[in-house]
Amino acid sequence: MKLSQFKFDLPPELLAEHPAQNRDESRLMVVNRKEGTIEHKMFKDIIDYFDEGDVLIMNDTKVFPARLYGNKEKTGAKIEVFLLRELNRENLLWDVLVDPARKIRIGNKLYFGDDDLVAEVIDNTTSRGRTLRFLFDGTHEEFKETITRLGETPIPKYIKRPVEPEDEERYQTVYATKEGAVAAPTAGLHFSKNLLKRLEIKGVDFAPLTLHVGLGTFRPVEVEDLTKHKMDSEEIEIPESTAEMVNKAKLANKKVCAVGTTSMRSIETSVSTEGLLKPYKGWTNKFIFPPYEFSIADMMITNFHTPESTLLMMTAAFGGYDLIMKAYKEAIKEKYRFYSYGDAMLIL
Repeated sequence: MKLSQFKFDLPPELLAEHPAQNRDESRLMVVNRKEGTIEHKMFKDIIDYFDEGDVLIMNDTKVFPARLYGNKEKTGAKIEVFLLRELNRENLLWDVLVDPARKIRIGNKLYFGDDDLVAEVIDNTTSRGRTLRFLFDGTHEEFKETITRLGETPIPKYIKRPVEPEDEERYQTVYATKEGAVAAPTAGLHFSKNLLKRLEIKGVDFAPLTLHVGLGTFRPVEVEDLTKHKMDSEEIEIPESTAEMVNKAKLANKKVCAVGTTSMRSIETSVSTEGLLKPYKGWTNKFIFPPYEFSIADMMITNFHTPESTLLMMTAAFGGYDLIMKAYKEAIKEKYRFYSYGDAMLIL
C-alpha cells in the first residue's frame, strides 16, 4: 500500500487538547468487521463486549517526566532536552533530542534547575539527537528523583497548551507500573479503576506486558512505498504468565483483545509456529500495515490517529482498510476527538 492512501483532512478543532472529564466517559466507536457496521457508545459500555474468561492484553509501561528545560553554559541560551532512553546506568549516559539543535555541539555543557544537574554533550546521533553524560554526585535513585523533580510530563507537541498539573495523572494509565516510556500507550488512558473492577468481577482476565513507547512511534513516514519505511526499535517484555493466560484463552475459544497498538505490536513480535504467544524480552521494530495476517488478538481497542501515521496503518491492517477509512470519515462527521487525549475505537 502507499502512504498517500492514509491521507485525510482533520479539522483542527477535533484535536483533543484535554482529556475527557472522566476516563471511562470518552466516546467509543464500535467497528464490527464481520457485519461492516459502526456504532456509537461510551467507553464504559465496553464491558458489554466481554465475558468470563476473555483476556485484555495491556501495556503496563509508565511515562516518566522526559522533557527538561536547561541553559547552555556561557551563553545561557534556553535549551529543551527530551530524554529518550538511558544508554548506560553507571555513567548516566542518555540518548536525547535537543531543541534548538543547531546550538548544541559536542563538548557543550547544559545546566538544569538551579544547577542541580549538569550534562555534557558527548556525541551527535542524528540531526536533533545527542548523547549526554549527566554529571551528578549521588545515587542512581537520587539522580532519578532529580529528573522527576525537574522534568515535565511529555505531552505530545501537537497539544499547543502548556503542561498542566492534571497531565501528570491523566497522561498515564491507571495500571502503569514499569517506568520507561516517553509517550503514553493512549488506548489504555480510557480505563478507570472502577471499570477495571467491573471487568474483573465479570471474570475478564488482564494480561500485562511492557513496551516502553519511544518517539519512533510518532516518527512520520517519509516514503510513498510503505515497504521501505523502517520503525525505530522499542524495548518489550512479554512475561511467561501473560503468554500462558493468552494461549489458554485462545485454545478455549475465548476473546483476546489487544489494548492499543503497542500491545498489538508486542504480541505480533513473538508468535510461535502454532500461532500462539511466546514469552519474550528484547526489542521490536515491527511495522504492521495492510495486508497483514494477525495471529493472536481478535479484538483491538485504539484511539483515533494522525493521518499517514504508522498507528493508522496498523489499525487499517486489523480492521480492514476500507472499513477503517469509512469509520474515520464517520468520526470526523460525528465530531469524535482525535489523538492522545481523544476518543476510542473498539474493533470487533
